Amino acid sequence: MPSTCPELAAATAGIAARAKPRRLPANVAFPLLAAVLFAFFFAAAAPSPLFVVFQHAWHFSSSLLTVAFAIYAIALLISLLVAGSLSDHIGRRPVVLGALALQAVAMGLFLLAQGIGGLIVARVVQGVATGVASGALSAAVVEAAPASRKRLGALITSVSPMAGLALGALLTGVAVKFSVQPVALVFGVLAAVFALGAAVVLWMPETVTRRPGAWASLVPRVSIPARARAEFARGLPVFVVVWALGGLFLSLAPSLMLHVFGVDNGVVNGLTVAVLSGVGAIAPTLLGRLAAPRPAIVGMASIAAGLVLLLASLATGSLALFFVGTAVAGVGFGGAFSALVQALAPLAQPHERGELFAAIFVVSYLAFSLPAMLAGFLVKPLGLLATVEGYAAVLLLIAAFGAWNYWAVLRKAPGA
Repeated sequence: MPSTCPELAAATAGIAARAKPRRLPANVAFPLLAAVLFAFFFAAAAPSPLFVVFQHAWHFSSSLLTVAFAIYAIALLISLLVAGSLSDHIGRRPVVLGALALQAVAMGLFLLAQGIGGLIVARVVQGVATGVASGALSAAVVEAAPASRKRLGALITSVSPMAGLALGALLTGVAVKFSVQPVALVFGVLAAVFALGAAVVLWMPETVTRRPGAWASLVPRVSIPARARAEFARGLPVFVVVWALGGLFLSLAPSLMLHVFGVDNGVVNGLTVAVLSGVGAIAPTLLGRLAAPRPAIVGMASIAAGLVLLLASLATGSLALFFVGTAVAGVGFGGAFSALVQALAPLAQPHERGELFAAIFVVSYLAFSLPAMLAGFLVKPLGLLATVEGYAAVLLLIAAFGAWNYWAVLRKAPGA
């Protein structure tokens, strides 16, 4: 009997080892999760250069165009409010898997759309999928980062939206220009990417321990950890300006190219978003060398300066000046947002992080959708040019206030 006990223990251990599913090592899971996060924002920008194509084919108004754009962000917001902290309870993997499957369905709906109604349905499903994924996937990227490089995880989380939006808009614009069937090409490839992403996430390690309260977490609410509240409140102008500016570019920039600058070119339409977001993706590495709160100050000042140049380009009809202003604003678009996310992420405990990122995205997507939708309804009575000029002027004032607010914090700091 004694001789069989070690054998029995060894056999039991062997069965347990075989029963435990194999997972990818953290150093592999980290870049793959970052790539999945990037893909969600790539897909978010992909419809933007196609909106003009849809509008020409289906003959709907600019107001409906901004509804089709903004309904995505509203659906995203609602799903964030409901499921934003679900992954803190049941784990990151099941939430991200469900979101990937839903996102693949959304890409299929874009392929099947035959009118503005079908486009809106596809955008709603896409918004729900991205909302479910945003908090869980952002937290998973931070947690999967190597222990010595957690700051890198926060940096990637803040840069991925910018980089994804830039490349999504640019490559879709290229498809519009050079492909016979850009809709089938773009959304067919993205459907395959998200299906593959779901297969990859099946092998990902779980980064949080399950805990009770999953059903209670579905009650819509926004909660910010106590340690992060002061910084979150200070950063509100950053969230508003950055994402309201992004909403303007993704919804109305292609219409500006056509009706103000007289340019009907898919690549140029894609470049309007790609320049803003591309510079935004690079900016955190440039401003990251500055001590807080200097990146936020420089970022808000850059957006303000860029908006002045954009207003000048609209007044003079200069396309070159438009892209210069877009690049200058892009420095703050990415730099200020990234600095704020990196400041907030360490202020939350692991079990609070999903809910914190949900709060960040709730504020961001309110700013992303509502101003753009309002602008769309104002285009008919005021005209496209006057609407965009008023929009930019309001953002200019908020950016100036945000820069001054952080400057006041810097002046009060010891040794300033």
